[in-house]
Amino acid sequence: MSAELAPLDATLRALADGNRRAILEVVRDSPLAVGEIAAEMTMSQQAVSHHLRVLRGAGLVTETRDGTRHLFMVRADGLDVVRKFVDGFWPKHLSALKAAAEKTARDRA
Repeated sequence: MSAELAPLDATLRALADGNRRAILEVVRDSPLAVGEIAAEMTMSQQAVSHHLRVLRGAGLVTETRDGTRHLFMVRADGLDVVRKFVDGFWPKHLSALKAAAEKTARDRA
């Protein structure tokens, strides 16, 4: 695996787990502590901490401190690597769509 693809692979692996995607939704709008996330998710704090480590390693959440509390929140720029990967397919896809539409128009004429 090239070093260039490592962040994409880490992000896609993190997003592949439904619990992690649910955690991202929980911390999307405001920072929350592990205990608050666990209560929202009805998961143990240990399980949430594990998922948060994976999400943080993939650059999808950020951790800040508020006194003794560790607060987690989504890093929207963490999804940029996936967005860039997917966007790479659009020009080719749009060209194929344009060609198909033009062919349909010619066939009808």
